[in-house]
Amino acid sequence: MSQACSNVKPCSNVEERRFSAASSAIDDTGFSPGGRILSPTQLSLQLFAAIALLVLAIASPFWALAQKSAPASVTADLPAGAMQAKATTACLECHEARIILQQRLSKAAWTKEVDKMTKWGAVVDPADRDALIDYLSTNFSPDKPAYEPQRTSGSGKAAK
Repeated sequence: MSQACSNVKPCSNVEERRFSAASSAIDDTGFSPGGRILSPTQLSLQLFAAIALLVLAIASPFWALAQKSAPASVTADLPAGAMQAKATTACLECHEARIILQQRLSKAAWTKEVDKMTKWGAVVDPADRDALIDYLSTNFSPDKPAYEPQRTSGSGKAAK
């Protein structure tokens, strides 16, 4: 019916102008800062590389912080018992042991916590649920002494 516009003759209607503009955009090449003509594929690769470097630059400080703050041995902080490994698997996947150690909850409160965390994605086998609640409520109940965090010598105060 109608031909695409050429750069020599003017386009006669809107559709021909749109087709001409779309065709020239596909064949258009970009220019690099060094003056080389780059193909669309090369431009895409450079854009991808630039975005990847930006993501790495933004994420690397957070990754390094996460590596520093990871405890050396997460099971050493939880009390020994039949459910220590299950608590480690279920709870310490997201929390440091310190979060559990400082809690002083009743059995009813531990039941609510375990059920809430399970809904949020904690992996607790239904067969282990009651035993895990017993482990937590026995070791971290309101009648237990308050949690005393381990002190380090790097507090900034001089020892006398």
